[in-house]
Amino acid sequence: MTQQAETRTSIGFFSYTAIKNVGHTLLDLLFPASCVHCGRVDTGFCDICHADLANFPTSLYITTTETEIPVAATGVHQGILQSAVQALKYHGQPTLGIPLGQRLAQTIQQLDWTFDIIIPVPLHTSRYQERGYNQSQEMAVEVAKLMNCPCLPDAIIRTRSTDSQVGLNREERLRNLNDAFSAQTELINGKMLLLVDDVQTTGTTLSMCAEAAIQAGATAVYGITVTAAT
Repeated sequence: MTQQAETRTSIGFFSYTAIKNVGHTLLDLLFPASCVHCGRVDTGFCDICHADLANFPTSLYITTTETEIPVAATGVHQGILQSAVQALKYHGQPTLGIPLGQRLAQTIQQLDWTFDIIIPVPLHTSRYQERGYNQSQEMAVEVAKLMNCPCLPDAIIRTRSTDSQVGLNREERLRNLNDAFSAQTELINGKMLLLVDDVQTTGTTLSMCAEAAIQAGATAVYGITVTAAT
């Protein structure tokens, strides 16, 4: 390519980038981001709601899944907890993993649970690439730091892409997640695990992860979520 052609290409690239940036700016002006919880403009989750979340009390909610693993939640899936989970999961707010992880750690400290490793419920690679992060991992890393416990995101993997669980009944959730998880025996065998997820609805996801972990030699499995559906 000649120098003149390279110059035209470079100018064209920067022109395209400038136009694209202007387009994004215009869209931001026309449709500014708003807080998922309160609707204040210019942020996905505002400072006031961050403060309210930090001060929102935990309400220990314990259930047992079909695979008989105990699962604890920090509260029910409503109000500011629901909004925070939705902002983390669907609205590009990965930093919410820190305060939500802190809530999880506070709840765990109320329980008589012993575990060796912490594992976030995995996303399939296609969903991870689409979202850019795993919301459960964002929380699990914070829990691991506060609990001084290893976090192993690759100990359980999602082997196939699945449909969203939202709106599915129990039987549909079971079919959707059948054989969707695989555990790494070399990381799990002989270990007690804590699974971290955002929401417990029917417990199917945690049950399937626990089943894969037990087949790989896990000696005990617990689950912790931010919210539990009622």
